[in-house]
Amino acid sequence: MIQSIRAACAAVLVMAGGHAVSETSLKILSFDELDGWAADNHEAAREVFLNTCGDFEAPDWQSVCSAASGIEDARKFFELLFRPVLIEDGAEPLFTGYFEPELNGARSPYGQYRFPVYRMPPEARGAGPWLTRRQLETSGVLSGRGLEIAWVDDSVELFFLQIQGSGRIRMSDGSTIRVGYGGSNGRNYSSIGAELVRRGVYNRHQVSAEVIKNWVRRNPVAGAELLRHNDSYVFFREVSRVAADKGPLGAMNRSITTMRTVAVDPKFTPLGAPVWLEKDGEGPLRRLMIAQDTGSAIKGAQRADIFFGTGDGAGKAAGRLKDPGRMVVFLPIQRAYAMLPESIL
Repeated sequence: MIQSIRAACAAVLVMAGGHAVSETSLKILSFDELDGWAADNHEAAREVFLNTCGDFEAPDWQSVCSAASGIEDARKFFELLFRPVLIEDGAEPLFTGYFEPELNGARSPYGQYRFPVYRMPPEARGAGPWLTRRQLETSGVLSGRGLEIAWVDDSVELFFLQIQGSGRIRMSDGSTIRVGYGGSNGRNYSSIGAELVRRGVYNRHQVSAEVIKNWVRRNPVAGAELLRHNDSYVFFREVSRVAADKGPLGAMNRSITTMRTVAVDPKFTPLGAPVWLEKDGEGPLRRLMIAQDTGSAIKGAQRADIFFGTGDGAGKAAGRLKDPGRMVVFLPIQRAYAMLPESIL
């Protein structure tokens, strides 16, 4: 094992593509410093890693991926070829959960099915910050253009579908379609839970997805205005090639895995990298996950979103999660050391 090394860097390049992150600190850990490491199911984590590691372009990542199936013992594979790197940016760690929602819908609008799920309009691509949620919902700029994938029966569930970024829609004819992230209006995400706290409606510890949904439904006019407090608006695409027994597509365009996939900020954590998660709070979690997804609200070196699966049960469990802890990124050995300033090597 290696000695712990602390580095405070003015600018650290984390991804192969070169995202500059200021005032970031790095610490290379030994595997003995990972709480619960020996008790995890390393083989389950390796299987998930193999689902997406073939998409790496950098030679060092490609080499690690090639070796992933050749080393019989999964724990030994991770310990031989990676180094755990604690990346911090000064912000408090925060771990939340997300899931794949299931909505009720129809191919054409009728009755209760009156809230459209839109594809991204061509003029929005590459436009930078585009129209706000309020402008998109009130101007009619999207309607009558054939951009509708489906119509659903609940505007609140549609809002949370946009937060999750993917989901299933059970159609009135008995069929089911899957939708995935198709782009956004480029506006910053604003938490409506935080807005309810700011207004004094709830205390911070009282807020959850279910609490927000119920409040909006009890207050339809004020609730619609509350949802428009979030300028961010997500568009979708129909995803028909994913089998029903597979997870939804993540940011790497591969199916994600319940309780093994984590959404991260790719400015700090390369997509596809193994991530050791030490979640504290209620129901502590110590598990090796794979960074296969992103999210508009997932910003920072110690910010992560755990995928809980599909449906209402997964949604309730994910909605309750808001805990501290620690996240440690696994990087190929040479890459980990190359990130450190020469003065401390």
